[in-house]
Amino acid sequence: MVRRPAASNPVETSTTPAVRLRPGGQRPLFDHDGPAAEAIALFADDPDFVTALARGVAVLLALSDKRRRMSIAQVSHRTGIPRATVRRSLHTLEKLGFVSADEAQHFYLRPRVLSISHAYLSSSPVAVLAQPILDRLGASLGEACSLAILDGSEIVYLARSSSSRIMSPTLNVGRRLPAYCTSIGHVLLAHLSSDELEEYLAHARFVRYTDYTLTEASQLRKALEAVRANGFAFASQQMELRISTLAVPVRDATGRYVAGINVILQGRLMTASDMTERFFRPLHEASMELGSQLLG
Repeated sequence: MVRRPAASNPVETSTTPAVRLRPGGQRPLFDHDGPAAEAIALFADDPDFVTALARGVAVLLALSDKRRRMSIAQVSHRTGIPRATVRRSLHTLEKLGFVSADEAQHFYLRPRVLSISHAYLSSSPVAVLAQPILDRLGASLGEACSLAILDGSEIVYLARSSSSRIMSPTLNVGRRLPAYCTSIGHVLLAHLSSDELEEYLAHARFVRYTDYTLTEASQLRKALEAVRANGFAFASQQMELRISTLAVPVRDATGRYVAGINVILQGRLMTASDMTERFFRPLHEASMELGSQLLG
């Protein structure tokens, strides 16, 4: 049986405003299930939409996938964007210092790309304020701790404790993971409005990463109900074997759910009740400290 938080720490109901799944009620452009070209085509009637810019971003994102070096033809195939357009985009990105090409004309990202993410992380109040709190939390627990936000159908890690012993590249800062099979994803999905949650479920693609991965909307709904009741989320071996996590939400001073903090155990497993007994209170206290510093 999973231990529920003490009555002195009641969980807010769904009437508390939640951070939106997407700004303006639209799914992020590259959350589209098909090739990037199909997503871009959805905005063909928008006179203010800069198609060339969108294609350049799509080409850049294609290079950030697991394949480190790609030819023009491979980028074109992955994005659905014509080769001539891909060639011009890559030429421009190369002149700007974001990509380079080897002797075989396979393109790869250059370190200048990091300037984009650094600009965001250094200006994000959640990431900046969370770092010292995560460092103290990780040191006191002797475990890896991370903070992530919800972005479309995925969570994005913005910070992790400096003493983190975690080695999995899937948990690095900047990494995006599906919300449906992560503990932080669960604590944030659980506090979306009914309309936002239904929108998410209508477009969610459930992939089985392990034998324990949630792969049905009904399973996810049940998990989110438990999060609302308990005030935390437990996920075990959802994406990788022998990884267990426990997460709590972070609310800003206005009550909006803006992020999640979790503790990550890699290479060993604990039950939900044992993790809750050991980690819930320090996680909750850290989330309250961070939330009190976020003015909304």
